[in-house]
Amino acid sequence: MKNIMVIDGYQAVIQYGPEIEMFRGEFLGLNGGADFYAADIEGLKREGATSLRVFLEMCAEDGVEAQKSFSGKFNVRVPPELHADIAIAAAAEGKSLNQWVIEALDREAHA
Repeated sequence: MKNIMVIDGYQAVIQYGPEIEMFRGEFLGLNGGADFYAADIEGLKREGATSLRVFLEMCAEDGVEAQKSFSGKFNVRVPPELHADIAIAAAAEGKSLNQWVIEALDREAHA
């Protein structure tokens, strides 16, 4: 189970804070922080929508793009043994290492 809530098409990760006995949500993929707190699911939805609306309004007022842009490139460091294992697995499937990793990451991201 992933702790992701979708509010107005934007994803937020949800965590429980035992020290304050509340749930905390934080929107992902934004060009700034937009978080919210509530004691229950309905409260999270309500507070999340408010937090998101305020964030988006501020971005519009400031002429700032609300969402981060991603280049599609990132470096991953793995142990040499794992590098060898995935290179062999990719070759065994007739795929490039890049394609094999993309498919593995896609599977995990959408599991």
